[in-house]
Amino acid sequence: MKIAIYSRGIENNQLTDIKLLLGELKSYGAHPVFYQDFFNKIYASVNFESTYSTFNETEGLDPDVECIISLGGDGTMLDTVTLVKDSGIPILGVNYGRLGFLANIGKEDLHLALDALMNRKYVLDKRTLIHLDANSPLFGETPYALNEFSLHKKDNSPMIKIHTYLNGEFLNTYWADGLIVATPTGSTGYSLSCNGPVVFPDSASFVITPVAPHNLNIRPIVVPDNNIVSFEIEGRTDGFLVTLDSRREAVPKEIQIAIKKETFGVNLVRLNENNFLQTLRNKLSWGLDKRN
Repeated sequence: MKIAIYSRGIENNQLTDIKLLLGELKSYGAHPVFYQDFFNKIYASVNFESTYSTFNETEGLDPDVECIISLGGDGTMLDTVTLVKDSGIPILGVNYGRLGFLANIGKEDLHLALDALMNRKYVLDKRTLIHLDANSPLFGETPYALNEFSLHKKDNSPMIKIHTYLNGEFLNTYWADGLIVATPTGSTGYSLSCNGPVVFPDSASFVITPVAPHNLNIRPIVVPDNNIVSFEIEGRTDGFLVTLDSRREAVPKEIQIAIKKETFGVNLVRLNENNFLQTLRNKLSWGLDKRN
């Protein structure tokens, strides 16, 4: 079995965990395939007892790779999603960050996670992605996101007007600092911090959430994800910002933009004993009450 390993980089005090990971993989007879930049960062500090393969982009991933392990936080997981693209390779997220909502397997549970992976005693959570279309090339070969798409005014500009349409039919004009369109997975992220609702991962929906709206009667709305959501933007500046997860680009206000459900999804590895409700309670303190 070939297992790919991706990370932005780890602290020196986490090198022991990497050595343990390699030892575990070796004991199962698995062959690690490292992301090249990560391999370069740890090569001098880890005693590699055998030759390891590396990769740089999706095209460099061996088709025999059965899973990719993401070592880091949720941002690292989002990076990994852009690496696997439409390959269908499952992603196992091990949390070395802070919250770890997506990468919800603690490093202390790495042994259990690898045992489940090798013995195929896990569940695949199939998550939808959001796709961006524009009349100008944006985000290269990865115009999609796992969490959310958003429009934003630039840092020093006043609010913008965002005329929003569902399948060409007018929905609303948002006077706001920005607008978020989140997937069910992203409903617990940026959208939630702007008072958006939490929706279940399999709810087949988008959450449209304004950022700092200048109307008291504007609230987030949940729409089916078979809609195409398009936008026209007005503002006193020449452009604004478009983001997909943690990636952003500055664009002129004349640009034409629409988002829709991506044609492919991503598979997240989940241990059998974990589920969405448990993650809500453990990570976001959902329903926490000291009286209980």
